[in-house]
Parts: sequence; structure tokens; C-alpha cells
Amino acid sequence: MSGTNQQSETDMPIERTEIAATVSEYLHRYPLERDRLSRLIGALGAGGDITSRTEFTGHVTCSAIVLNSAGEVLHIRHNALGRWLQPGGHIESRDSSLAQAAYREIEEETGIKPGDLTPLDGNRPLDIDIHAIPANPAKNEADHWHYDIRYAFTLDRDTSITLQVEEVSGYGWHTVERPASPTLAAKLSMLRPRRHES
Repeated sequence: MSGTNQQSETDMPIERTEIAATVSEYLHRYPLERDRLSRLIGALGAGGDITSRTEFTGHVTCSAIVLNSAGEVLHIRHNALGRWLQPGGHIESRDSSLAQAAYREIEEETGIKPGDLTPLDGNRPLDIDIHAIPANPAKNEADHWHYDIRYAFTLDRDTSITLQVEEVSGYGWHTVERPASPTLAAKLSMLRPRRHES
């Protein structure tokens, strides 16, 4: 997205306390996932800046699960990883919250405006996933972990997709079973639009 590098007075970088509070509230709702998120819990207790993409022990990312009226999930073909993923990426200093970072990533990568989306689940994360990212010598990045905080939205109207071609080479609407994470697939299956009985 276009803009200046200057940070406005209203921009507040996301702090570790917000991330810790978000993870704590998430685990209150999904206590059986505590062991699965132990690496993130440990990182929150350590001294590194997990909001920075240069923290190569691991850092936080935010992504968006976008559902259409048929209950299908928007996926994009990620150039660097060569995989189908949901829109998402690193948080930036201008992001005012984790949810806002997910909104920004949707708009940057697909052109979908925040006004075309309705947040699900009270704008709380639907899922948190931890996955390994391979080294990228072209960007001088070592292999590391992503602590991906995932928000869910419904797309309220038909809208055109405008891909960020520097990072994305295609898009598609896939079934809820497509995501790699079993916990995410299970949660998405519960969010499918219910058909009215005649």
C-alpha cells in the first residue's frame, strides 16, 4: 500500500503485553491447546522482540480467514513459499492492533477493503498456529518460527480480487477442510453457514 514512512501520532506499535493478553484470553477459551502453543508461551516470557521479523527464534504474524457465503475459505498462492495460504504476514509498526494487522494484510494482498468484511467471533482470534518457515537467503533470513494469530471474517458482498503480484500469484476459494491445521479446520467447520430447513 502507498503511504509515507512517517508514523502518525495515533499509530501505536503492538506491544508484547497485547500479544500476551490475546494469547491468555485465547487459552482461556481453548485450554486444551496450551501444550501446542508452548513455544509461543515461552517466547512471550523471553526477552526477544517477537513483533520484529528479524527475531529469528520466532515472531508473531497475523492472518485472515475469509469465508464467502458458501462457507469456502479464501486462499492465495504465496510466491516465496509456493503454497496456498490464507492472506497474512508480518505485523508492522503502523498496525494499531493484531486484528488491524490482519485487516491490512487482506487489503494489501487481495484488495478486499475492511468495509467489505464482518469479523467473526467478536473480533477475537479464531486460531493460533505455530509453523516453521524455511531460510530465505535472498532476504538474508534464517529459518525461524511464525506464531500466526488468525482472525476470521465473512465477505459481505461480491467484490473483485486485486492481487499483490509481488507476493501473490493466484487465489481460490477452497473448502474448510483444505487448511493444513486440524484445529483450524475443525473450528471452520463450525462456522459454515447453516442452511435453513424448509
